Amino acid sequence: MNRPPVEVADIVRAAGQKFIERSHQWLTGQHLKVLRAIACCRTAALGGHRDRCSRCGHIVTISYNSCRNRHCPKCQSNARLRWIQGRTKELLPTPYAHVVFTLPHLLAPLALQNKKLLYTLLFRISAETLIEVARNPKRLGAEIGFFSVLHTWNQVMKHHPHVHCVVPAGGLSLDHKSWVHPRSQRFFLPEKVLGFVFRGKFKTALEDAFSQGKIGFHGQLRHLSDPKAFRSLVRQLFRHEWVVDCRPPFGGPEHVFRYLGRYTHRVAISNHRLVSFVDGNVTFLWRDRAHGNREQPMTLPADEFLRRFLLHLLPKGFVRIRNFGFLANRRRAALLALCLKLLGSAPQPSVAEDWRAAEPVVHLWTCPKCGGPMIVVMRFSATDLLSRSPPSEVDILAEAGGHA
Repeated sequence: MNRPPVEVADIVRAAGQKFIERSHQWLTGQHLKVLRAIACCRTAALGGHRDRCSRCGHIVTISYNSCRNRHCPKCQSNARLRWIQGRTKELLPTPYAHVVFTLPHLLAPLALQNKKLLYTLLFRISAETLIEVARNPKRLGAEIGFFSVLHTWNQVMKHHPHVHCVVPAGGLSLDHKSWVHPRSQRFFLPEKVLGFVFRGKFKTALEDAFSQGKIGFHGQLRHLSDPKAFRSLVRQLFRHEWVVDCRPPFGGPEHVFRYLGRYTHRVAISNHRLVSFVDGNVTFLWRDRAHGNREQPMTLPADEFLRRFLLHLLPKGFVRIRNFGFLANRRRAALLALCLKLLGSAPQPSVAEDWRAAEPVVHLWTCPKCGGPMIVVMRFSATDLLSRSPPSEVDILAEAGGHA
């Protein structure tokens, strides 16, 4: 894939220092750490390595190391590929559905001040809602399994917390003796029922968290620490329907990985959506869903662009991809094998082969000449790269021979 005309790292390097000086009142250590990581990613500041093709022996020039920060747009492709490769054995030979749970905009400011609490509730309650509605004999009458991915942005990088759930369209019968298929190929679970249950459960969880003193209120939200004001907010939330988008099942395992690639390991904006960075203004493309998903440009001052980007940093150690139901970690080994048996499928080589036919697995580093896998033959620290000339090809071959 060709390098985009501008990257988030270019904007951070050019405008980051002035942005930090103007925004120091609210920036935290985590904000600064992420900005530094993105600015240094794949530069001499992080050291580097030299690779040799294990097939044809071709040696490439020095490659700079990546920062591996999960908020860096440049570092997510390899992480996504590794994660997807690890999921091949968990795919079932059945259509999959896509369900999206979104927090109301009234709760977004509170979520921004209580990220760990509100995002955890969003994961937990959306999962409980799906599991409860699916177990209802009037709906599906089955035990389901799925994974959820947290996103906190919309197309223009404003704060918009929601979870994407990818669910096999069906589930285990409650006695674990058969696989239950949905009643319609175009319909999985009713959106209005999911929204109603989701809203009720979240209301109860919010009230419990408030009574236990777990919610923090700062700045313009400080008045909500008063019980009357908080109850008023909860009543406002309950007056409106909550958005749950349950899309029709979209195909079997051969389609799932293309879908996964859109939703796992994403950050607020990819480098390939950036168009230009001129005179302190950043232009990027976004899709206007209100007008036929039309793609159009938006231009923001660099400070506003970086401010929006930093809204979406996750709390340290927060897990943004989680498994539930029969795919939960403690149940997956036994119940996944049972699902495959009931669906009449061999334990998963076929699924992996189907995926490879649709989108071949590749090594993370491949030779530009023959496509063979590359191996690291020399590593360099930042000091090595900044203080002396890089070694010659003869040195590299000698070093590689010494490790053979």
